[in-house]
Amino acid sequence: MQTPYPSSSAPGSPLITFVVTYYNLPTQWLSECLDSILALPLGEDEREIIVVDDGSDTSPVAELGDKIDAITYIRQHNSGLSVARNLGIEACRGQYIQFVDGDDKLNGQVYEQCIDIVRKHHPDIVTFHLSEKEPPAGKVEFEGPVDGATYMRHHNLRASACGYLFKKKTLVNLRFTPGILHEDEEFTPQLFLRSEKVFATSAKAYFYREHGHSITHKDDKEWVMQRLADTRGVLYRLAEMTDTLPAAEREAMQRRIDQLTMDYLYNVIKLTHSGKYLEQCVAELTEKGLFPLPDKDYTQKYKLFRRISSSRQGRRLLCLILN
Repeated sequence: MQTPYPSSSAPGSPLITFVVTYYNLPTQWLSECLDSILALPLGEDEREIIVVDDGSDTSPVAELGDKIDAITYIRQHNSGLSVARNLGIEACRGQYIQFVDGDDKLNGQVYEQCIDIVRKHHPDIVTFHLSEKEPPAGKVEFEGPVDGATYMRHHNLRASACGYLFKKKTLVNLRFTPGILHEDEEFTPQLFLRSEKVFATSAKAYFYREHGHSITHKDDKEWVMQRLADTRGVLYRLAEMTDTLPAAEREAMQRRIDQLTMDYLYNVIKLTHSGKYLEQCVAELTEKGLFPLPDKDYTQKYKLFRRISSSRQGRRLLCLILN
């Protein structure tokens, strides 16, 4: 691991550390990402930017110009997103952490209002939305504070770790599980359950760049099976954890597990196109006590999927519709 470019932030504790993860992307995208952070109304002593390069074929630093003076650049052997983010957590000095993928950027005037909430209310988490379009400037509505368990009991959790700004000390020993896909699904609900003050906003504060290099666009069989296996692993670990939680937190986590189970079965159908494999997965979920899906009034989509998926005939219908 190399850290040849130290941060220019002043000594002390910055308000926000931006952990930017990068791997084999056009340097122009990383440059735009950094520009979006540097344009925020944060002084040098309030801002820390850590770029974690996950072993790219070519380091981007030579093409970043004077931006290199504003960042801490860390290069690791290719170990995956979880390890890169964990390294960023260990290195950061900020009171709050914002994860940013190197091909994305922050929507300045909207994200600024999330910073305002941090300054005024000192929350554990501020949530916002990811968007493929840059929104017009406007006043952001928000609600809160509520504790994380209450929030999870009444909302479908958006798992992406880039979709919220959070207080570092809320983590304690929580880290991303290395070597799995969709690590956010395991990390995010645990972070929310550790949080006492959650503010939820309507802000489309994060620009998500949709492109063919994205991991969500891979469709080879080996990757598909790994993705599904990793999701099952997350489900089972969260379910085991649920048994040890107090009642209110258990109810909150159960909603997340039910939603994730529905999403998992949906992806089994969409990604494998195999009714036989679907039935194998249903049998395994049943053995683990995760299926049939419980009769809960979460969302219309959940209620419809639960009803149709509860029978073999209904699952055949889902395979026909979704494929």
